[in-house]
Amino acid sequence: MTVTIARRSDITLEAVHRVAWQGEAVELAPEAVATMQAARARFDKLIDDPDIIIYGVTTGYGQHAKVRLKPEERKSHARRPSVAAAASWGDPLPERVIRAIVLARLANFVEGNAAVSPHVAQAVAQMLDGRKLPEVPARGQGGAGEILSLSHLFVELARSLELHEKDNLSLVNGSPSASGLIADAALAARRRIDVAAEVLAFSAEAFNVPLAHFSPWLDRLWNNEADAWALKRLRRLIGNGHGGARRPYQAPVSFRILPRILGQARRATLMAEEVATESLAAASDNPVVVPPDDEHPSGQAFSTGGYHNAQAPMAMDALTAAYANLCILAERHAAKLLDPAVSLLGNLGDGSGRSYLGCLPMAITGYEEEMRTLCQATLLPGSESGGFGQNDVASPVFLSWSKQERAGTLLESALAALCPVAARAYAVSERPVPDALKGLSHLIAETVQDVDGSATLGPQTGELAMRLRQHIYSSDLSDGSLEMSTAGLGV
Repeated sequence: MTVTIARRSDITLEAVHRVAWQGEAVELAPEAVATMQAARARFDKLIDDPDIIIYGVTTGYGQHAKVRLKPEERKSHARRPSVAAAASWGDPLPERVIRAIVLARLANFVEGNAAVSPHVAQAVAQMLDGRKLPEVPARGQGGAGEILSLSHLFVELARSLELHEKDNLSLVNGSPSASGLIADAALAARRRIDVAAEVLAFSAEAFNVPLAHFSPWLDRLWNNEADAWALKRLRRLIGNGHGGARRPYQAPVSFRILPRILGQARRATLMAEEVATESLAAASDNPVVVPPDDEHPSGQAFSTGGYHNAQAPMAMDALTAAYANLCILAERHAAKLLDPAVSLLGNLGDGSGRSYLGCLPMAITGYEEEMRTLCQATLLPGSESGGFGQNDVASPVFLSWSKQERAGTLLESALAALCPVAARAYAVSERPVPDALKGLSHLIAETVQDVDGSATLGPQTGELAMRLRQHIYSSDLSDGSLEMSTAGLGV
């Protein structure tokens, strides 16, 4: 399968899923190539004006922006790939994220807003044909824009091509890294939140919570679409429960606020999707090129701050906070299930002939506390190199992506540690698992052998966390609304 891009609006979350997660190729539609050819021709006429000032084209880069280039200097200047900007290292991004960034790079190209030479745009699209992509580090990305990351990605391509004025700058300016990062975070959040809903619903039913805690009345009373989604999801997963007597009085707070905290996570996911959708289809180049009008028959090229995507870090910070809150609920659920005075289930921690589970909440606390260190708001970094040249504010987008990525892994570990405790409650109470949660129950039984005290639970729950992560990043599922099934989880 191939994704065809004709205009900026074709670069969607669905397209990212197909290209970045499923590995589909990309081609530029003939109308996009024609648009780029026309924009390039106009741009060549525009720079014929000896008095025009266009950053990086008729001037130098960065702190050399005040240096005017002579016409004969422009071509040699354009042919120099940004080797020096590939200055960072450490922790390469996953290939799916790099593919998302390459796809997002095309947004500046296809409607002529970068005035890039069409053969350069086509070469970028061809990078997604399945070949091995350059590594891009997630660390050390402290530039004002994304030139450091994009130089790693495109410097070898630039070396292989004939470059004209602005072509090299069009490869490394703008904010496609932010677009790819927030898109990846949004796609993962869809599934991660659904996994959390299943595990926490599994726990709530194990605790035998009153079903009124998730009453349809609350959909309207709380007046919040995200909370309503969570309530409906929990009701679907639990159904009518085991059909027997329910807990006669309210469950602890951590169970009653479950739909509220899932609702917060749902809202954060929707915000991430909204920001990703906007960012992927945005033209963020600097300088940006716009079509002609009556006053500017050859169009215009002017400098902007589009390369700094301020919305993406905000949205990813919201995901990190939501993951942290869900992690806290996982720890509280495990602790309450293991407390016989609260759970009314007897001693689950040291069942006869079964492994001791009392240390699992301690492990979750470790993941929870590490999560807390990630939850500081990602603000604008301080001046880079003391305000070197023009670049006096760095972009925090890579830091915010790294934090939510790590937070997601920690949440998966916390959820995995809750699972054996909840499964023990079902076994001890001899209550059936709801149909919608049987896939998860089978996965737990297959992964964590709760048979005697000789098994080390850490490696087993670690394996379970890895299986949950595989489900979240599976390329076979189109969204996160699918219930965990024995097929989807590889059981």
